[in-house]
Amino acid sequence: MKVTPRKLNMFLMLRLPSAWLTGIRVKSINEKTCVATVKHRWINQNPFNSMFWAVQGMAAELTTGAMVTAQIRETGKKISMLVANNSANFSKKATGRITFTCNDGDKIEAALKRTIETGEGQTIWMQSVGVNTEGVVVSTFNFEWTVRVKS
Repeated sequence: MKVTPRKLNMFLMLRLPSAWLTGIRVKSINEKTCVATVKHRWINQNPFNSMFWAVQGMAAELTTGAMVTAQIRETGKKISMLVANNSANFSKKATGRITFTCNDGDKIEAALKRTIETGEGQTIWMQSVGVNTEGVVVSTFNFEWTVRVKS
């Protein structure tokens, strides 16, 4: 079954309601890139009248994890995935609509192939960058995903 923005957004509503309620939506996904947006609103703001950092983190993680999930499905194998580490940089107040984009989908296939061949866990560092409607970077997130064939 192909992973689509509609299916991912339905998943958010049913299984990750906090992401759904804060307004995070996947706009596009393919093997190399995933894009999600979230608009600054009352439900996702901090006391400084900008978007709460954790909401930005959920949107950023979604752009990386959705591609990992999609490529794991394509292998037909039972493979676990987990964020082992992350870091973030906030460079501007997040107001208005923020678009998070991850272009690191090409890193996933090699790690999945190695874990299937060796049975050992593999790690992938993926980056998601959030920009406002003016194209200014507001935050950059890095996630270290681990993948491993389930025994």
